[in-house]
Amino acid sequence: MSRNKRLAIWLPVLIAACIALGIFIGNHYWFLSQGRSRSLFGGGTDKISAILGIIKEQYVDTVNMTDLVEGAIPKIFGELDPHSVYIPAKDVAKRAEDLEGSFSGIGVSFNMQTDTILVIEVVPGGPSEKAGIQPFDRIVTINDTVYAGNKTDDTKIQQLLRGMKNSTVQLGIKRDNHPELLKIQVTRGDVPVNTVDVAYKVKEGIGYIKVSKFGRTTYNEFITAIAKLKQEGCQAFIIDLRGNTGGYMDAAINMINEFMPEGRQIVYAEGKAFPRQDFHANGTGTCQESPMVVLTDEGSASASEIFSGAIQDNDRGLIIGRRTFGKGLVQSPIQLTDGSELLLTVARYYTPSGRCIQKQYKLGEADDYDQDIYNRYLHGEFDTADSIKVNDTLKYLTVGGRTVYGGGGIMPDIFIPRDTAGITSYFTRVANSGILYRYTLEYSDAHKKEFFNYKTYEELWNYLQQQPLVSNFTNYAAKKGIKKRPNLIAISRHLLENQLQAYIVRNFFKDDGFYPIFLKDDPTLLKAIEVIEAGRAFPLADMTQEQAL
Repeated sequence: MSRNKRLAIWLPVLIAACIALGIFIGNHYWFLSQGRSRSLFGGGTDKISAILGIIKEQYVDTVNMTDLVEGAIPKIFGELDPHSVYIPAKDVAKRAEDLEGSFSGIGVSFNMQTDTILVIEVVPGGPSEKAGIQPFDRIVTINDTVYAGNKTDDTKIQQLLRGMKNSTVQLGIKRDNHPELLKIQVTRGDVPVNTVDVAYKVKEGIGYIKVSKFGRTTYNEFITAIAKLKQEGCQAFIIDLRGNTGGYMDAAINMINEFMPEGRQIVYAEGKAFPRQDFHANGTGTCQESPMVVLTDEGSASASEIFSGAIQDNDRGLIIGRRTFGKGLVQSPIQLTDGSELLLTVARYYTPSGRCIQKQYKLGEADDYDQDIYNRYLHGEFDTADSIKVNDTLKYLTVGGRTVYGGGGIMPDIFIPRDTAGITSYFTRVANSGILYRYTLEYSDAHKKEFFNYKTYEELWNYLQQQPLVSNFTNYAAKKGIKKRPNLIAISRHLLENQLQAYIVRNFFKDDGFYPIFLKDDPTLLKAIEVIEAGRAFPLADMTQEQAL
């Protein structure tokens, strides 16, 4: 083969090989240069920015970087403590509504009753009342779109009914005595969010106040409740914080101040970049000499624990119920430029005796932390005082010398187990399925003309006690697929009667009628009344938590 022929055969191969080698060498040094560039960022926060930049510029497909970041941030916060959270911009307003004291909407409570929006409550003085909406009206259309007969969820309905202040929404209303659909335009406005659910006299001289959360308006609501009860002759008070998950610390501090003499410490907080802050009573409280008891359970957290811890450590009153949640971390809200928000843990708070009642946790292990309450239940802590394990290495003293414990929640001075009287599998099923509540709505709707004529909740309650509610309800439940269980119904009869009566009364007299009925046999409340009537609301110097438990 001639030299020219060999060259003609191998030349293309050599050229291809050189091109391939050039590409390989070029890519190799490009990756090396990129590696050197990335190494400059080290392992800190700049590394995250560098990684996102590389993905944006070099990833094989186009990526929505906003979605990528929004998905990554919660994972970063998941490596911190269980209470540091990232709140997307779309959820910030909803979170604020619960604590700020109001939101913009039409001012109704509703229930999806057989695929129809049934108005349960119209806020007095609110936008809907002004427009003529009435309880038990049915909202058929919203802005000319039909929402009756379909399965639109409550969240979607809320979004449609809420909106900017002074904006309008057109509602199509079905009312019993009107054959045609009523067209009512409602101008949205501020709707109050109450955090003090109820205040009423439970016994002569004893007032009961239920606080559901600590929000922006809580202190003012609380002061109003105290004034109302004092006018009714109450000199002693029961503050119910069961199920209260907390809120604003200053609301709790202001409430505690009402019961404390001047100079008494209420709480202090400090953290790595959070200089110690101490809070003391200023002596202006209006109930400094009033006997008082605080009710707590495993759902009482954060600001609820500040309140109960201050009362306990100052020997100002007794804590009755069950061990609180155990949240002693302070979150600071940090606004970001896109409207989103960080709730970042910046400090721990301590009760006056020096206790940090934050329960144990490990960074990045929120699942185990979230299981703590369930584990307490499994270990019998809700049922027997002996199941509560205190940490003997975390002993502290109250101002009167009583021993209290840190390390996870506020231990009650008097333990009350959960109330299981009347709880059967039948009751659990009808309650959890929503059938019991649904029956009370339908019953109320069917009798609304009659029930609206009652002037007080006591009058309606007296009427209901003469009715065969349990029998009628169990027949109703059977038609809905829950078989009658006579033996279990007999065991649960009293509990069924109580809840049926309470929820029906609530539809006409709100919480002012609901709680006196719902709590009339509540063991924790009855114990608090007993303690106050016996003159034992102020802790004895020789009473330890171990003795009380």
